[in-house]
Order: sequence, then structure tokens, then C-alpha cells
Amino acid sequence: MTALRKYQRLECGGLWRETPQDQRREVLVRFGDATLVLSDPKSGAAVSHWSLPAIERINKGQEPAIFAPGSDASESLELDDPDMIAALGTVRQAVQAATARPGRLRGVLLAGTAAAVVLAAVLWLPGALVRHTASVVPPAQRADIGQRALDDLIRVTGATCHNQLGLQALAALSERVFGPVDTPILYVLPEGVERPLHLPGDVIILPRKLIEQANGPEAAAGAALVERLRMKARDPIVPLLEYAGLRATFELLTTASLPDTALDGYGEAILRATPVTLPDATLLAAFEAAQIPATPYALAIDPEGKTTAELAASDPYKGLAPSPLIPDESWVALQGICGG
Repeated sequence: MTALRKYQRLECGGLWRETPQDQRREVLVRFGDATLVLSDPKSGAAVSHWSLPAIERINKGQEPAIFAPGSDASESLELDDPDMIAALGTVRQAVQAATARPGRLRGVLLAGTAAAVVLAAVLWLPGALVRHTASVVPPAQRADIGQRALDDLIRVTGATCHNQLGLQALAALSERVFGPVDTPILYVLPEGVERPLHLPGDVIILPRKLIEQANGPEAAAGAALVERLRMKARDPIVPLLEYAGLRATFELLTTASLPDTALDGYGEAILRATPVTLPDATLLAAFEAAQIPATPYALAIDPEGKTTAELAASDPYKGLAPSPLIPDESWVALQGICGG
């Protein structure tokens, strides 16, 4: 999204409030890849990640400007930096233009594609239509579609775990694994999820048991790392469009909008889907680059080692004690993320 790239180096201070009852807290505010990153100005540790498509200004026309990560969110952010306020307004307008105005993206989505070719894809090349549509969906649209998929999933699993200290610890873990710029949004779901998942919009979902039954954050960190690799191996919007069907895919291509019912039941389909298999060499290289031991993840995913024996045996940090991924108090907070 051009509007986002323009502001990726912009930073400012702000006052963040976890809940309306809490005291305001100074934070450093900066743009991530698809998020607004709020971090402690002294330690640099992330305290929260806000999805850019969901951010709303809740006191239009008043000063200082106050933003929230969604209409029902308990968090708020007070800003008086005019450049950051203008940047958020510009990005928000770009998001709305990409997700809420049918036909706005038609020129981009259909550039260079003749109607006859599209018709041929509908009739004879459904796979080509899905791949072409997936290749031209912009980041803001992906984030919106991913949120809709998550909404359908939580009908089955219950709402995402939202203990505030746990969310801060989860954001810190994500930043440790992926860095401060290209940081996906991590969620923990309370029940019904047996393995890690991912959705369009750079969303990674971790099962509750992966955190509560572990001795440390390494297994959850490894799971997030592997899901990001799976995202790159197969674009997550492709299986989503295959589920939605050709008519819905064609509507997305031509009007920049998926029908309201296109993703009904997709949550159950995600839970039944077989994850993409990745070569052990690819996984081991990623664990080594991220400085995360692979054995905790391998044992958590497959305690008997039927599919992960080689991953554990070739762990680049086997027998070593790397520095903690997050502080002990953050790990304790993360284990309580589903505790309310």
C-alpha cells in the first residue's frame, strides 16, 4: 500500500491506555508492515500491535486526537503529533478505499487483462483465476479478508484470548522472532484449535495448549516461525478463494469485494485443512537464523517424534542454552493470556 510505505520511517511519542480505568502510559509509536507498533520508549519492548485496517479515531474534530484498535477495543492512544495524525488519517482513507468502495480497484485488478481472458479463466481455468486474483489483492484488502476469516473461526473456538499483560507478552515474542518491522499479528485461541494456523493479512493463530503446557516460550515462538514459512510457501488467500468459489472470486476481482456469505463455514474448513509440509532443511535454517531452538517446537507438535524426529535431532541449538526469548515475567504473563 503506497500510503503505508510513505510513512514507514515515521515515529512519535504518544499516551497509551490499556483500559479506560488505567493510567496513561508514554509509548513510542511507529508503523510496522501491516500494524501500528506501540513500544516502551525506555526498553524498546513492544507493548501492543494494532492492525492498521481496524484503527479508528474515536474523537473526530477534537484535540488531542485519540485512536483505538477497533470500535469495541478497550485500548486507546492519544496523539498530538500532527504528522502522525495525518499519516494515520491517510492510511485509514487508503484502507477504506481498498475495502469499502466497489470498483475502486478495478483498474488495478484488471489492468492488462482482457474480458475474454477473464471469461476463459472462469469457464476453463478456475485455478488460474484464483491465482491471478490472489496476486493482485492489495495488503489492506488482505487484512480485511483475514479479519473476516478470523471472525468466522471464532464462532467455533470462542473469542481470542485477551488478557492485557498476556497480549503485551505475545507482541514482545512476535517482535523477538520476526523483528520490529515485518511483524505478524499473533492471536491465541482458547479451544477447538489443535495446531497453529495462519490467515491472510499476516495473521498467525496459536492454540492455547501450546502455551499453557510448555515450559517456556520456545515452542510458541517456533510455531509462529513455521506458520510464517507456510504463508510464504503458499499464499493463504489461495485456499480461502478456493473455498469461496469461482463466483465469489470473480466478484472480488471485478468489484474488490467478497460477498457477505462467501466465508461462511470457513472456520471449520481451516481446522480440517492439512498444513503445508516444509522440508526439514528449510525449517532448521529458519530456526538457526532466528536463534530459536527447534526441539521444544518439535516435541510440542509431535511428542512421539513420528514427523519431527529429524528436526529435533538436527536442532542447531541442541544441548545449548540460548538467551531467553522474552523475560521470565513476560512468559508468566503469556501463560495467563486466556485467564481473562
